Amino acid sequence: MERYQTRYGTVVNVQSGVMRGVYGWMGGGLALTAFAAMYVASSPALLQAILGNRILLYALLFGELGLVVAVSAAINRMSTATASFLFLLYAALNGVTMSTIFVVYTSTSIASTFLVTAGMFGAMSLYGALTKSDLSSWGSFLFMGLIGVVIASLVNIFLHSPMISWVLSVCGVIVFTGLTAYDTQRIKSQGYTGPKGAILGALTLYLDFINMFLSLLRLFGDRR
Repeated sequence: MERYQTRYGTVVNVQSGVMRGVYGWMGGGLALTAFAAMYVASSPALLQAILGNRILLYALLFGELGLVVAVSAAINRMSTATASFLFLLYAALNGVTMSTIFVVYTSTSIASTFLVTAGMFGAMSLYGALTKSDLSSWGSFLFMGLIGVVIASLVNIFLHSPMISWVLSVCGVIVFTGLTAYDTQRIKSQGYTGPKGAILGALTLYLDFINMFLSLLRLFGDRR
């Protein structure tokens, strides 16, 4: 019995350490994104360079996508320093592209939506970390919802339908709220270990947070 308690305590300590690392990296990434977004938004020249040059904007967006794929698919073949740099580079680039929300929405609504998102994310991530229920059954449903949102979003680029945009935002909130709990439990239960495991887990939860935030902002943000 004593041996079991010692081993159990070790597992709990390792998991706690991993989750602290995950949340630490995620918080750092969000802080860097916020700084980059506000810095670019405060510079009319930089903001005009992004909004006035579609090629540059698309290059930034595809660059972000490439970084997510690279970190997710090849993190085991990277050094910790490379993985850290790519994660921070992604967070900074995402801040640059997200600076455009300051043109569309008021600063007050952006700040209030961020706080609401933080509350929702914190509650769902805590649920995912502490619940005894197995959330793995959510995975296929949430993945199908995510694919549906992505495909419909691409189609709506050409349709410009406000109704489709509203429905997609509602679906986005539902999907990414669920993914927050699901991904938290998966990160904790699958034993993401070491600094690189913490970075990969942070990237996963960072994406959940950002997408939940953008979905809520499209629904409730006050436009300029």
